[in-house]
Amino acid sequence: MIRTGIGYDVHCFETGRPLVLGGVVIPHSMGLKGHSDADVLCHAIADAVLGAMGLPDIGFYFPPSDMSIEGISSLRILEKCAALAKEHGFAIHNVDSTLVAEAPKVMKHAPAMKENIAAALGITPGQVGVKATTNERMGFVGREEGIAALAVACVEG
Repeated sequence: MIRTGIGYDVHCFETGRPLVLGGVVIPHSMGLKGHSDADVLCHAIADAVLGAMGLPDIGFYFPPSDMSIEGISSLRILEKCAALAKEHGFAIHNVDSTLVAEAPKVMKHAPAMKENIAAALGITPGQVGVKATTNERMGFVGREEGIAALAVACVEG
């Protein structure tokens, strides 16, 4: 059976942190606030994969109350999703995602993001979509207060 899941995540900007998207450190004056590396792209993809399998969200597996995982790379979260897929008899077919940010411009980093995400999920870069758009200066994203990400995943099992 083919199953799909959707994911959404958002993090606000915070000074003094690196900006990590798709496992790539992106040059910017601020990073994203969060318990992990706050990689909003990986978080949305993780929730899409978990949702496609009918499993709880990443907060269940990586609760912010667990201090032992503070600062964890979100690529590790994707690796856990891939392990759960295997454990539950699912194969990840593809993921597609969209970053929503006014700044910085990120598409020149998309090939590296795709490589990182694919490696973490155990699929090929051709099975990973990474796109970006702005919020046309509207809302918290438009005011450059943070970044949002949306994702969809297709699994079979």
